[in-house]
Amino acid sequence: MVTHSRFDSAMSSSPFEGGVRLPPHRYKTFSSRAQYQMVIAAVRKLQESGFYWSTVSGKEASSLLSAEPPGTFLVRDSSDHHHFFTLSVKTSTGTKNLRIQCDSVSFFLQTDPRSEQAVPRFDCVLKLIHHYMPSDGTGTSSKVQAVGEGESGADGSAYYIYSGGEKIPLELLRPLASSMSSLQHLCRKTLNGHIDVSTKRDQLPHPLQEFLQEYDAPI
Repeated sequence: MVTHSRFDSAMSSSPFEGGVRLPPHRYKTFSSRAQYQMVIAAVRKLQESGFYWSTVSGKEASSLLSAEPPGTFLVRDSSDHHHFFTLSVKTSTGTKNLRIQCDSVSFFLQTDPRSEQAVPRFDCVLKLIHHYMPSDGTGTSSKVQAVGEGESGADGSAYYIYSGGEKIPLELLRPLASSMSSLQHLCRKTLNGHIDVSTKRDQLPHPLQEFLQEYDAPI
């Protein structure tokens, strides 16, 4: 469970907004109400994603990914009480675990002192993941804009993992499913992957607009 010192009585003993409850096995502290709302929204979408493995440990994540091809990944809760989520990804040299850091307005991958490039920031974990995935090659998906990034900003998709003296490029190719997705959810992801949906969203029936808005990622 995640708590904030000024909101303990409201958060620690009652369900979170919309029935979302954070895992009780860890206690973390929110820096602000804005961060609390952002993390709750992230958990809600991750639970819909089908590749959120919640409380699995780093060792368990490595075991789950051991037989998978490089580029396979999953998102889980961080075992470090300073952070909320971890991205575990299979690379050519084994599984690597990257902390997903956050402030009051954005999520971003952990930075390494050996890297000179600033990492892009996003208001959603799913947007962060999608940013580091390749385009499907059909022209039907686009990279989301990072928080504070102008139209002419650098792509920022190149990210390297520094581990054991190696510099390994981050490749996110395929999420490892934690649950079976419904047909409705699969259709929603497909619609979200098409550029023209965003420009025609207001022409859709209101219930469908709400359904798409609840999960606005193509992954």
